[in-house]
Amino acid sequence: MSELTAIRGFNDILPTDTAKWRAVESVLTQVLDGYGFSQIRLPMVEETDLFARGVGEATDIVEKEMFGVVHGNQNTGKDENEKSFTLRPEGTAGCVRAVVQHNLTRGDTPKLWYMGAMFRYERPQKGRYRQFTQLGVESIGSPLPDADAELIAMTAMMWKRLGIFDHVTLQLNTLGEAHERIAYKTALVEYLTAHFDGLDDDSQRRVSTNPLRVLDSKDEQTQAILLGAPKLSDFLGDESRLHFEQVQNYLHTLGIDFEINEKLVRGLDYYNKTVFEWVTDKLGSQATVCGGGRYDGLVGIVKGKPEQSEPAVGFAMGLERLMLLMKTVNPIADTADCDVFVVASESVYMNAVLYANELRTYRPNMRVKMASATSLKSQMKKADKSGAKFTVIIGDDEVANQTVSVKNMATGEQTSRAMTDFDFE
Repeated sequence: MSELTAIRGFNDILPTDTAKWRAVESVLTQVLDGYGFSQIRLPMVEETDLFARGVGEATDIVEKEMFGVVHGNQNTGKDENEKSFTLRPEGTAGCVRAVVQHNLTRGDTPKLWYMGAMFRYERPQKGRYRQFTQLGVESIGSPLPDADAELIAMTAMMWKRLGIFDHVTLQLNTLGEAHERIAYKTALVEYLTAHFDGLDDDSQRRVSTNPLRVLDSKDEQTQAILLGAPKLSDFLGDESRLHFEQVQNYLHTLGIDFEINEKLVRGLDYYNKTVFEWVTDKLGSQATVCGGGRYDGLVGIVKGKPEQSEPAVGFAMGLERLMLLMKTVNPIADTADCDVFVVASESVYMNAVLYANELRTYRPNMRVKMASATSLKSQMKKADKSGAKFTVIIGDDEVANQTVSVKNMATGEQTSRAMTDFDFE
């Protein structure tokens, strides 16, 4: 019988790394709290139609990257009502679905965030996995450019607090409104069709399905052809231009530098007007650390009533890729398992258990660890390995005198104190 291991593209995060993850997550949530955003928790499984309708049927995600859910004795991924279910490949569509379903926009402009596992059937590689953790942030209800700028400023603050701000670059573009993109797509398809034979295979396929994504091609020959392609900025109306200029003005005022990248289109169909990405040159081909933009039509699409849509803007980041960048440019030091390790002779082990519980009660923020009731020597080895600052030693004499022996693990100094003295500063 062979050993069972994790599925390719689905990775374990081991205890040595989870402490670093929690440290990064704590910084991110502190920034979110500082901006007044509220957490929402969303299901991992949604109706497939939510993503087909919201993300776009011609996107790579919907065409070839989604995981269907098989349940019961069925193998179709559909329930008794012939509804198809899918593991969420991204979070925005599900968050908007929750906002619509629970009528969260009634008299309010929800500012929400979520964090959790997403699933995409992609070729696993460094920084790209089939299950990944995503932080998503959505601001719903404001059509104004200050909402766009607020989210970009929020990400900038996250990078500063994580110590990676100098290693990321903000790229900015505008996709205009739907009718402007339609006119641009017509001109772009005409140009690409005239140069069709020179395009890479993937771009040739996209000419008829999702021509804007050709702009995002990594193929050098395709990029050379695109140098002469029409530009979306030439098709923008006054309102789209003004919105984009105001976003830039906000960023200048906030001291946030950026580059205009007219080929930045993002991979999801719901975007309009402002789109942005934070990119780095430290992770090879997986350059995007965070991306987002405005999606003023998605609420209406999810409602099934496009004419009743509401403005919205959001962003998402993959934490695995963020952790890789942190490891490269600002690594987090390994942390100890605990602050205090309690060891005891077998004869008084229960007394040590009671002491440890009292210590946890009086010092709730202190991490207190014990090993099983093995030999004292074995317990001391585990205390050394734990990285604890202090080891509390309890034997027959300590119990008789209602004291404990406390060893400072850095200096080796050992002192005696009352069993009720919980000051370890």
